[in-house]
Formats: sequence, structure tokens, C-alpha cells
Amino acid sequence: MTIAKTQNGTALTLALEGRLDTITAPELEAEIKASLDGVTSLTLDLEKLEYISSAGLRVLLSAQKVMNKQGDMKVTNVNETIREIFEVTGFSDILSILP
Repeated sequence: MTIAKTQNGTALTLALEGRLDTITAPELEAEIKASLDGVTSLTLDLEKLEYISSAGLRVLLSAQKVMNKQGDMKVTNVNETIREIFEVTGFSDILSILP
């Protein structure tokens, strides 16, 4: 998985590409923890994300909890495969998913 990071003031966008699974989830978790200081708006761009496992979902949930305290988090460009996983797991009710 690759993470493309773009910061504009207090807005941070992380574009994920590849697979977010047990092997790559710790990498994303570390990137988020290191980057959220002073961030009030986090956007996760999942356009090129092919797969997400329960480990990846846990990282998204953890990021959402942090951002609930200091701003907002949006998930964008979710493909049908990932959207289906969000719906089955109930994450579509927890996350702010934009088209």
C-alpha cells in the first residue's frame, strides 16, 4: 500500500493505494498518529484502494474517534467493493462518506 500525503494548513488528505490489511494497517496507523497534530480536517481518499480488512477498518475507526475531538474526517472516492464492505460492517453509518 502507498500513502500519498497532502497538507494544506490544518487540512490533511491521505490518498491510499493498494490493499489496507493486517500487513499495511500499522503503516497507516503510524502515519495518521504522526500527522494529526493540529489537523482539524482529515480526508481519506480511497479511489485507488483495492481492499480493506478488519485491521484496516479498525485504523479508520481509531482515526474517526480522534477527529471527532479535534475536527472532522471525510472518506472520499469509495469504490463499489469498499462501499459494500462499509455497508455490511455498519461503517457507512459511522463514517462521513462523500461521493
